Amino acid sequence: MNKEKRIAILTRLRDANPKPTTELEYSSPFELLIAVLLSAQATDVGVNKATRKLYAVANTPAAMLELGLDGVKDYVKTIGLFNTKAENIIKTCRILLEQHGGEVPENREALEALPGVGRKTANVVLNTAFGWPTIAVDTHIFRVSNRMNFAPGKNVDEVEQKLLKVVPGEFKLDVHHWLILHGRYTCTARKPKCGSCLVEDLCEFKDKTE
Repeated sequence: MNKEKRIAILTRLRDANPKPTTELEYSSPFELLIAVLLSAQATDVGVNKATRKLYAVANTPAAMLELGLDGVKDYVKTIGLFNTKAENIIKTCRILLEQHGGEVPENREALEALPGVGRKTANVVLNTAFGWPTIAVDTHIFRVSNRMNFAPGKNVDEVEQKLLKVVPGEFKLDVHHWLILHGRYTCTARKPKCGSCLVEDLCEFKDKTE
């Protein structure tokens, strides 16, 4: 795919959704971090249902620690892998209090050092909470980037590096959200909705549906 086509795709996505954001509900970097930790192999809808109740009683590292491991588990038990995730949340809260004054660090290395936080989670927090032009590649972005031939790669790291290289600066802050939403609602896994796609004429997917 050439540069002009990519810019045309991004321009249309921007025109349709000028201020995209995550569908995870949060009101602070800490709430976002915990929501993203919980979202692995889970839906945003499921995470939001759990965090609405959890954050009503504990939305700081100190309050979360006070709630304790069993308390956190009670609130997140509807989410897949909740045992491991609850343990990671408690460990993360302890580190935030001991090493970062109870604040979420605006620093990639510090974020990736937190239990359960990988590159993708760090990218989401840096992008959405702190406004960094990072691109977190999840399954939706990986699929869309390859299917459209927008930024093909064999794994999520390759796709991330390709996107960072080919997406012009003016689109970098929001491209992560546009591609996730596009993959979630239009360019779906089993049967993409090509007939109602905003960028069908620009997409290079060969087996288009009606």
